[in-house]
Amino acid sequence: MEQRVSLVTLAVRDVAASRAFYLDGLGWRAHVDVPGEVVMVQVGEHLLLSLWSEAGFEAEVGPVRRGEGLAPVTLAHNVGSREEVDAVLATARAAGASPVSGAVDREWGGYSGYFADPDGFRWEVAWAPGPVGDLVVP
Repeated sequence: MEQRVSLVTLAVRDVAASRAFYLDGLGWRAHVDVPGEVVMVQVGEHLLLSLWSEAGFEAEVGPVRRGEGLAPVTLAHNVGSREEVDAVLATARAAGASPVSGAVDREWGGYSGYFADPDGFRWEVAWAPGPVGDLVVP
């Protein structure tokens, strides 16, 4: 098996709300857009973010965990500077994201903050100087 990821799929309660957040709010473009079912956004050269209706997800994958607490996953968007972190967090808030934490200097040497999409999935926006930043920022 090749060392790569092809899709990251999020089971979402309301595809239209997620579509509005990611496409209209953040300005991303759909690669696949099937109203009420799925929106796929190309987020890398060979990588798609899939926003799939919970019903479709459950029919194929199994029941979605419900209740208190967070899904044990974060998504990260790394940028080239501290200023870009602040700008992306502001764009997400303007698009309707729930602020989770403002950007702060991190113990690991970078600067990051978090927001939540309409389904509560946590996105980290980070500036990571050094080898990791060099690898993930175009």
